[in-house]
Amino acid sequence: MLDTTRRSIYDESHLLFRDQVRKFLDREMMPELEKWEEAGIVDRAFYAKAGEAGLLCPQVPEQYGGLGLDFRFNSVVTEEVAYAGSSVNISLQSDIIVDYFVNYGSEEQKKRWLPEMVAGRVIAAVAMTEPDTGSDLQAIRTTAVRDGDHYVVNGSKTYISSGQNADVIVVVAKTDPSAGSRGISLVLVEADRDGFKRGRNLDKIGQKSADTSELFFDHVRVPKANILGEEGRGFAYLMRQLPQERLSIAVAGQAGAQRAFDEAVAYTKGRRAFGTTVFEFQNTKFTLADLAAQLQVGWAHLDWAIQRHIEGKLDAAEASSAKLWHTELQWRVVDAALQLHGGAGYMNEYNIARLWRDARVQRIYGGTSEIMKEVISRSI
Repeated sequence: MLDTTRRSIYDESHLLFRDQVRKFLDREMMPELEKWEEAGIVDRAFYAKAGEAGLLCPQVPEQYGGLGLDFRFNSVVTEEVAYAGSSVNISLQSDIIVDYFVNYGSEEQKKRWLPEMVAGRVIAAVAMTEPDTGSDLQAIRTTAVRDGDHYVVNGSKTYISSGQNADVIVVVAKTDPSAGSRGISLVLVEADRDGFKRGRNLDKIGQKSADTSELFFDHVRVPKANILGEEGRGFAYLMRQLPQERLSIAVAGQAGAQRAFDEAVAYTKGRRAFGTTVFEFQNTKFTLADLAAQLQVGWAHLDWAIQRHIEGKLDAAEASSAKLWHTELQWRVVDAALQLHGGAGYMNEYNIARLWRDARVQRIYGGTSEIMKEVISRSI
């Protein structure tokens, strides 16, 4: 169980909520986890159950079906899912995508989509990355060309989380290819539109439960009302939302690191070699002591970053620093924890194997560690 007794950022309401989250995950997620890992996708029914339990999109205003709560409630869910060792896409829906609708959606879009996303009846995806572009969003080729009262969307996307399950996709497209970043818009494409096609569910190293797809748009016609916010403001919206996305990844990284550490402690205290436990070897104790110190610093910094965010003060460089530091910490911890398991760590029957595999992409998506350094350097 994730120990939160020494953290001051959460009050009694968050602790009660955390208890509800843990009970829900124990009941509805953990028994299904291996099945989802093998299938490469989470059952849609899980999202509806999560919505019914109040775990999805807690920050959505009450008039649109949400609870109107602050980001700390999102963090509670993200921490508990990550600590449980799961890659279900709850944080994608709650921490990353829904705020595009909250902050930039029209009243009609909010009324149509937000209650359904909160309830888990609608699963959303955001389609940025393309086969020939990674972190450079200005280089995308997908277009949305105005045709009367419609836009015609053409292009392809890849590495799209929730791509198989998604009912609505926030597509990053060029509405004016000659205008650079000012020509990028966010276009809502419903999954039942003619011309939209899902590609294969991609076979990844880790995070198997998180379905990740190729998406294809072949002359997909959507009404002009499907523009999210203002035409040509898409790049600005993406940049404005990135701090929360990167903070969410940092939250998952810290909780995942803690779980790997706890697994290593439990294993080394139970594993005997040369007449004693592996824990009693000086190398083991010193390794764990070093990791414990790093985790202590990590939790303090994470709480600082969350507090900065709910006060509206977390800037792009600070959020990038958080993602960089906590995901790199996660990798150091999971790798050391696997090493302390010895040969057992390489066996899939041990939790550390999945924690290790799942952690690797944390330093890539949401902006690679190298891009984070670039962003941070601009503020120096």
